[in-house]
Amino acid sequence: MNAALDVRGLTTRFDTRGGMVTAVNDVSFAVEPGRIMGLVGESGSGKSVTGFSILGLIDAPGEISAGQVLVDGTDLRTLAPDALRRMRGRRVAMVFQDPMMTLNPVLRVGDQMAMAVRVHDNVSKRAAWDRARAALDTVGIPAAAERLRAYPHQLSGGMRQRVAIATALLHRPSVIIADEPTTALDVSIQGQILAEVRRLADETGTAIVWVTHDLAVVSSLADDICVMYAGRIVESGTAEQVIGAPRHPYTRGLIDSVPSLHPPGQPLPQIPGSTPQLVNLPSGCPFRPRCPRATEICATDPPLSGTDHPALCHHPLTEAPA
Repeated sequence: MNAALDVRGLTTRFDTRGGMVTAVNDVSFAVEPGRIMGLVGESGSGKSVTGFSILGLIDAPGEISAGQVLVDGTDLRTLAPDALRRMRGRRVAMVFQDPMMTLNPVLRVGDQMAMAVRVHDNVSKRAAWDRARAALDTVGIPAAAERLRAYPHQLSGGMRQRVAIATALLHRPSVIIADEPTTALDVSIQGQILAEVRRLADETGTAIVWVTHDLAVVSSLADDICVMYAGRIVESGTAEQVIGAPRHPYTRGLIDSVPSLHPPGQPLPQIPGSTPQLVNLPSGCPFRPRCPRATEICATDPPLSGTDHPALCHHPLTEAPA
C-alpha cells in the first residue's frame, strides 16, 4: 500500500542569536492510509516543529532547508504558495493543541465551518452548513444543528476540540496532523476523543500523525511510533515493538517514567538531566550526557541499526554496552 504521507529527510533550521539551530534534523517516516503514527518526545524534541514543517507553516527566522513531504505522491515543498494553500485543508489538515487557535471567537461555529468548506468547494451556504453538521455528527457531537449556532465560548473545551477535529475532516483529507490536541483536557474527555479518532481513522482511511509527549496516550491509540530526541528520530516501529521492546535508552527512560506502570507511593524513575540546548549539542549522540549506557564511542555519530524496528544508537538495548 502506498503511503498517504511520506516524509523524507526533512530538515528545519532557525537562525537565532546563539547561531543556527537545527530543530528538525533529517527526519523521515511514512504513514499509510487509515493508520495512526504517534510522534513522541519531551518538550523541545522537535516533534511540533516537524508537524508545522509538514504543512509548510514555518516563517522567518525559520526555514525548511531540505527534504520532501509527499502527500498522495505530491511533494508539498515543490508547490507554489497558492497551490500549497489549496492543499491545506483539502488533502492535509492540522488540529492544534488549543482549539481557540482554530476557532474565531466572534463567529458562530457553523459560519466558520461553512467558510472552510466554501474556500475549497463552490457550494451554497446551505450545503456548506449541511456538511458542517454531518462533520459534527461524525465526531460524536450531540445536537449538532444546535452546536452550529453556538459561539466557541459557549462550548466546553472538549466540545471545542471535537469541533476542531470535525473542521479538519470537512474535506476528508488524506492526512491529519494533530499537535497534542487532548493535552489540556481531563482524562475522561481525552479518552472519548481518542476513541473517536481511532474510529475515524478506521472508517475514513485518513492517515493521522499524533504529536504528543504522553506515551500512555499513544500506546493505546497509535499503530506506529516514532520517538524524537533533539530533532532526530531515535527509534521507530510498530507500537507493540516500541512499547513492548524498546531499543533506544531514551525510549526506555520515557516508558519507565510513566506513573501508571509503578505502584502508588513508590519513587518514579526519571531520566537524569534535561533536554540539551539545540544551539550547543554534545558531539556524537545528543542523548550521551543523560544515557546510562554511554561509552567513549558515543561521542561519535550513532549508527541506525535494525530494519523493521530501527534505533539510532551505538548500544541499542538488544546488546550490552562494551
